[in-house]
Amino acid sequence: MTPAVQLLKKQKIDFELHQFEVTDDSEGYGVGAAKALGVEPDRVFKTLLVSFNGDPKRLGVCILPVSHTLNLKKAAKAHGQKSAEMADPVIAEKATGYVVGGISPLGQKKRLPMVLDQSADGFERILVSGGKRGLDLELAPGDLVSLTGARLGDLVA
Repeated sequence: MTPAVQLLKKQKIDFELHQFEVTDDSEGYGVGAAKALGVEPDRVFKTLLVSFNGDPKRLGVCILPVSHTLNLKKAAKAHGQKSAEMADPVIAEKATGYVVGGISPLGQKKRLPMVLDQSADGFERILVSGGKRGLDLELAPGDLVSLTGARLGDLVA
């Protein structure tokens, strides 16, 4: 059981666990997950880490649909920073305790500032990584926000 699943159980949050086989999909982990689960890609959200203002250890989390690309200028603005770039994968893994491709916004080792793309508000339930490749969690966006302290913002290109 991953830290993300443990957190949801401990907090008595209503969620569903979805397991699927991971394939080497050229479209990326998230789109592959959506296909494997038979869910529209706009409801499956990826968790990306960014670093701010040229400091590789100053991190923030962006949670956005797998069907979209992160706009780094919007990510910086949503986090109240001047600039953002994709975080170094090694640093991202150390900060979260998860492997790239399986980073969950829930149960991370270090609590980081998070922004959830505002499109999540249009769904009753969304899917996010459960903390390892091939494991997704389905829950209400409001529960994700309350558990992570995430703010809603515009993140997509």
